[in-house]
Order: sequence, then structure tokens, then C-alpha cells
Amino acid sequence: MPSARSSMLDRAPSTDTPVKSEATRRVRFRGAGFVPASSRFGGWIALALVIALWQAAGSVGLVNPLFLPAPSAIVRAIYELAMSGALWQHLSASLLRIGVGWLLGTAAGIAVGFAIGLSRLARSVGITFISALFPIPKIALLPLLILWLGIGEEPKIATIALGVFFSTAISVYSGVDAVPRNLIRMAQSFNVPFATIVRKVIWPGALPAILAGFRITASVALLLVVSAEMIGAQYGIGAFVLQAGNLMQTDQLLAGVVILSVFGLAVGKVINLLETRLLHWR
Repeated sequence: MPSARSSMLDRAPSTDTPVKSEATRRVRFRGAGFVPASSRFGGWIALALVIALWQAAGSVGLVNPLFLPAPSAIVRAIYELAMSGALWQHLSASLLRIGVGWLLGTAAGIAVGFAIGLSRLARSVGITFISALFPIPKIALLPLLILWLGIGEEPKIATIALGVFFSTAISVYSGVDAVPRNLIRMAQSFNVPFATIVRKVIWPGALPAILAGFRITASVALLLVVSAEMIGAQYGIGAFVLQAGNLMQTDQLLAGVVILSVFGLAVGKVINLLETRLLHWR
């Protein structure tokens, strides 16, 4: 019995011998936040593949060129329009209407949106009118605007401005409401003037929503200018697309569609640059 106990003691680990610890495992840092990112060239590569497949289908005769012309035919139509000068005539007319209408609607929408977001009286009155008038298709008001403003550029610009105004006002007062109230109360506790609070706290906090609204209003302006030009205009991308469709010139019709798409891409790029410059603090 003593021999068995002594053998067990001999096998017991000594407390003086250091115990070998387990290998430490590195844990991935998970507190970096959500930073969405996209591939730099992924979208362009996908677009190039679609165009290549489209061109191949047209070249081998799988698609009737009357219904869907090949990309090469569309590029040729754009080139011919540019060389004849018709492209610049239509494009300049549309850009003028979009620019003036968008600026007027955006300026009025920002002013009304901030008033609704900051004033109780303006909120009670403004939200009621916006809720009642926003669902109305603005292009349906074009005949009435022609009666009020006459035949010319004014009704088309007013139609675009109305469509931009409501979307801008909604995005602005929604952005003002989204500003954390503890930041505003903290500024008020230091007796910061109201104008400074608006400029230093509310405006930066609402700016992401305002820029997101700009994306929407740019598309709204583009849709409205095409619709207005189809109804009553001699020059403009919308009038050109309608005329090409009536004459079954599908290559020129799609050329106008491609021009509208390029314009949308350019506007999106400009807004991305604005977000990078103005929202660098994010």
C-alpha cells in the first residue's frame, strides 16, 4: 500500500513546474462599423459584358434590328446626330429646362423643408398641403400651366420645379427630424444662438438626407422634362425620342435613351463628389 501511494505521488505533477498554456487565438476586430464599399470596375465590366452580348446577338441575326438595333447602330446614330448639330440643339433645350426647373424647385423645397422642420406652425400647415398635393402627377398639371403661363418654356420649367419642390421639401424636413435632439439640447444649454445651431448642428446633420433627396429630384426632373417635351415641345430629348418613335427610327430612339442614361450617370457622379466633399466627417 505505501509503495502504491508513493508511486502515485511520483506521478503527480509538481507545483513548481510551469503549466504549459494554450496557444492564444487572435480575435478579429469587429468594432469598425458598417462601411459599404463597391468594386471600382465591377459595374463597368458588367455593363461591357451586356453590351458585348447585345452586339453579338445583333451581329448573328438573333435580334431583329427594327425592334432592337445593335449598339454599333446606336453609336452611329449618335455620331450622325452630333455631326449634324441636331443633338446639341435638343440637348441644350432639355438641359436648360432641367437646370432652371431643378434650381427653382430645390431652392423653394429647402426653404419650406427647413421651415417645416423648425417651426411648429409651418409644420402643421405645410405637411397638410404637401400630403394633399404630392401624390398628384405633376405632368397632369401641364395643360393647366399652359393656360396660366402660355405656350413656351415657362409651363415646362414650372412642371419640373413643382416635381422637384415636393420631393426636396420632404427629404429636407425628414433630414431635420433625424438630427439627434441631444445635440440640439446640448447646444442650447451653452446658450448657442438659434442661427448658429441651424448652421453648425442641424444643417450638417440633415445634409445626408438632403443629398439623397438630390438623387431623387434629379431623376424626377429628367422624367418630367421628357414627358413635358413629348406633350408640347419642338426641341428637346423628349420631343426627339417621340418623333423617332413615330417614324420607327429605333436606332435614333435608343440613341436618345442612351443620352438620357449618360446624363443620369453624370448627375450621379456629381452627387457622389458632393457627398465625398461635404460628408467627409462620416
